Amino acid sequence: MTFKSNINRQAASGLGGLAVPTLKQNLIAEAIGSFFLVVAAIGSCILARDVLHADLAMTVLINAIAVAAVLFALIETFGAVSGSHFNPAVTIALFATKQMTRKKTATYMGAQFAGGCLGLVATQLMFYDTNPAILVISDNTKTLPLLLSEFIGTFLLIGVIIGCVRGGSKHTGLSVAYVVGGMLIATSSTLFANPMVTFCRMFTYAVCGLAPVSAVLFIIAEVAGALTAAYVFSIIYPAKLKDKCDPYDCKNDRPIRIDGLGP
Repeated sequence: MTFKSNINRQAASGLGGLAVPTLKQNLIAEAIGSFFLVVAAIGSCILARDVLHADLAMTVLINAIAVAAVLFALIETFGAVSGSHFNPAVTIALFATKQMTRKKTATYMGAQFAGGCLGLVATQLMFYDTNPAILVISDNTKTLPLLLSEFIGTFLLIGVIIGCVRGGSKHTGLSVAYVVGGMLIATSSTLFANPMVTFCRMFTYAVCGLAPVSAVLFIIAEVAGALTAAYVFSIIYPAKLKDKCDPYDCKNDRPIRIDGLGP
């Protein structure tokens, strides 16, 4: 998720006054962030449902809090290095708006899937005493209306990222964490909104697992939502507003055209 900075900002200011992050650093950051995002998403469900025996409503609430909290911390940690995508839908949206090359898009997505899969294995090893299974194929099928939920949820997620970054918000990471946590308990699909996490959920016994056919349909809906948001919000925010200008009070300021998302 490209929240607190983007490639252009990295090139201009570097990392804390040091050298500009390399592609290797970008990919390591994306892999680690994706690892812990999956740990939060799946581990919180296993702990709540299978260890603490919470009911489904409490499990969803615990999952929302865990994912939002960990996501915010990850964004703060890795934003200046990789842009904190941790989500192929975000990377695809950036590619669609010409903010990433095809090569970098592919390598980012590869790092995200690699990190996420390792996170899945690590999570189920942590809970091996609860359920001695490392990889299983989920049989948790979903109905078609949930695809609309995934489309809407991913649309909003990408929209919040673009709107906050191009609008000059100083709380983009917090906004993204809030929208993920909030929509997780406000949508019928409990907001996957991430093709990498959706893929990993095919191989868990947790209540948040997803059968392969349903996962493929979810991923299609998520990518469609991301691309639609990239188009719509690029119309709303074709340019970045001036850094010191309140985005709702910029009548006397001409917006500055930029090449990418981010301050």
